[in-house]
Amino acid sequence: MAILIGAGFGAAQMGLGYGLGIIAWVTPGAPVGTATDEGVWVSSLAWAAWAAATSVIAGALCADRLSVSVESGRWARIGWRTATAFAAAIGALITVPLVAVPARAAQLSTNFAPHLLAGAYAVTGVVIGLVASLAALASRTVAANVIASACWLWLLGVVAVTDGVATGRGLTAAQLGVWRFTNDGPTWRSFYIPGALLMLFAALLIGGLAAWPGARRGDNRVGVAISGAIGPLLVAGAYFLAAPAFGTAPDEQVSAYLTAPYTVIAGLAGSILVAAVVALDHRSSNGSTVDDELASLSSATVRADRPGESEEPRRSRRSSRPSVYDGLLPSQPATGKASVPPASRISP
Repeated sequence: MAILIGAGFGAAQMGLGYGLGIIAWVTPGAPVGTATDEGVWVSSLAWAAWAAATSVIAGALCADRLSVSVESGRWARIGWRTATAFAAAIGALITVPLVAVPARAAQLSTNFAPHLLAGAYAVTGVVIGLVASLAALASRTVAANVIASACWLWLLGVVAVTDGVATGRGLTAAQLGVWRFTNDGPTWRSFYIPGALLMLFAALLIGGLAAWPGARRGDNRVGVAISGAIGPLLVAGAYFLAAPAFGTAPDEQVSAYLTAPYTVIAGLAGSILVAAVVALDHRSSNGSTVDDELASLSSATVRADRPGESEEPRRSRRSSRPSVYDGLLPSQPATGKASVPPASRISP
């Protein structure tokens, strides 16, 4: 099942990327045989590696949720999750031909076999996704962060493409994780400020929101704390592999490449902050509960030992308790005069 689901997610993401023009191996609108723009090529490599990685994670998570849960030991669960992750990775390998075959149309002066390079990026993405899927299977909070991050990136890509069409630029290659919504910056030391702030804020917000339910459920604190870094880490890994060239790549692409490591820190900060706040809230609520119980016990002890209390209430409380001698002793005391026979009397 994991193989089919992983393959399905891989094919769906590749189809979405090609259909929207987000992944393009030739410059959009350029005549046939024109050299592929460097920015378009690098953007497509980053999307391909990231999509391959997330296909593995999505396939493993869905297969694990759809499988029949059976009570088993710790090592059995680890073995099952590992097998599920490997099966999803096998299915996600469908992204390799879906990337390599169209990439043959790329015209690069720096590479004579672009399809092999693109296929290698897809394989690397599958390996990265295999490692990340193990963490996602072990922690629901990590899984939530990866899913939320993937939805956000695809939504941002669709918005970027739609903006290009609406402004008359036509279908343009959308950069992974960044949207250039201003034409003239501002920029600072190769950082496209609006795009960098958008990436950082999104990582921080997703890291906190995805960690909140797990922290409230009482999930493993380590998993909750590190969950915010996993989604941005996949993006940072994709950009690290693609490595846009300074000077020839678009400003927003270089900015995303430089900002990606900081988004990992931002996402981690969001999840750690949520984990700490929820932990303090639980601690304070538990402390107040203990204080209330101690106060009630103390007040009960004071009432029991109060010297001014009359004996009548205590006697009534004691008389209200059941006795094991009920029914064995007469309910009324015996009355009368004792008589001793004359023969038994002792004369003085």
